[in-house]
Amino acid sequence: MPSPKDSPGQGAKDLAEVRSRIKEKRQAFEEYNFGPLKDDALKTFFDLAQEYETLENFYRVTVGIIKEFFNLESGLHLLTADGSLELVCDTKQGLYPEKTPSPSYIIQDTTSYTAGESWVIPIRGNRLLVDRLPFYAKEQVIGMLAVAPAAQLEDVDRFFFEKYANRLGFNLHNKIITWQNIQHIRFINSLVADIEHNVIIPNMTLQLYLRRLRREIKTLRELSAPGEDESPAASSELTSAYLTLAAEMEENYQALEQQYQGVSLFLESLFRPSHFEKGHLVLRRRTCRVLGEIIQPQLQLFLPKLTERRIEIDERAGVMPDEDLPLSVDKGLMAQVYANLFSNAVKYARANHEGRKLLAYGRILLKNYFGPGKDGVKFNVFTTGPHIPPEDVTHIFDEGYRGKNVDGEVGTGRGLYFVRSVIETHGGEVGYEPTPAGNNFYFVLPLVAASEGPLAAQLGAG
Repeated sequence: MPSPKDSPGQGAKDLAEVRSRIKEKRQAFEEYNFGPLKDDALKTFFDLAQEYETLENFYRVTVGIIKEFFNLESGLHLLTADGSLELVCDTKQGLYPEKTPSPSYIIQDTTSYTAGESWVIPIRGNRLLVDRLPFYAKEQVIGMLAVAPAAQLEDVDRFFFEKYANRLGFNLHNKIITWQNIQHIRFINSLVADIEHNVIIPNMTLQLYLRRLRREIKTLRELSAPGEDESPAASSELTSAYLTLAAEMEENYQALEQQYQGVSLFLESLFRPSHFEKGHLVLRRRTCRVLGEIIQPQLQLFLPKLTERRIEIDERAGVMPDEDLPLSVDKGLMAQVYANLFSNAVKYARANHEGRKLLAYGRILLKNYFGPGKDGVKFNVFTTGPHIPPEDVTHIFDEGYRGKNVDGEVGTGRGLYFVRSVIETHGGEVGYEPTPAGNNFYFVLPLVAASEGPLAAQLGAG
């Protein structure tokens, strides 16, 4: 029905323009005269493109129709974020693993060409949505369709497959955007859960300090009220009470200040507009001192809870840092990684054979971990306690998963999943390993060169 802003005359004009375009298309198809086989192939493609929702099945449909209707081989090559082509599916193997490069003779082009035994056709996307793609698509080309053997194709066949490539390109583009939107929504839902897990629930600790301050202020008022006994002894007791109260209030103020700084850092890194725009975590890297700027501030926030549960920080565990390592990371997100790991340490550390509960942390330099000349840094957070059951180990970093050994501790199963998401966004890896003394959770980050002095010299003793 016409828009409320359209006059009846404008609505009729718009309909006439659309009908004119329909007439043009009808005439074009009559001129194409593809014949029953090719018409059936197109109809089958459209039907199955709607029936199959996933991109993987869409890829299979694309090449499967060419094989089923025309007994020809074909391969689907799509553009990636870095501008290269990768082979995603063909009629010989089906789906290919991610990042399988296309053969060197398959190149991106805006016109069809013959390469080897294949007729290679550009796949164009939706012109109106080209800016929504996660890569640059020159003249809307989002991939190439290779059909072989080219020697069997007459001109009319080549023309048909060009039209076929246009239709699959439009459908593929829409499916990519739809999948991106789905992933975007999932990410936002996940981010909201992370905000609750990493900000809202920990922020309830502020209530504790505020209550303490309220009690101390009340006591201060009571002490300042005039009393009947003004003896020197009473005056001395009053002065002592004032000093004690002032020290307690200063201590609570410092705790509130630390909590405020931590929450502010977390809010900035989680409510970053770029996360919501892109639909995934977007890093703001800067070189910082991991120990002094990330680990120790988070450990300081957890000290009261560690003390309450009688968990000692063991400096003899052999994994303590021997210097403050500079590394290029997203400080806010990495701080939350340690907040989650220290939170788990508070919950799950258990006594060792000596009856002591211990926490240790540190890092190890791993030469060539990510390939020749690509060093890694392994960061560890160790606690004493029984090992995680083997059946849980492969799932502990999954979203919402909680193992069988939680011992009634309150949790959402998001902490380690958040750790994994942040570390993998940094290009790193996460892991868990049982040790004779307890459990070690670790992550490995690529050693990104720091801008502050010669990093190699600082790591020489590592």
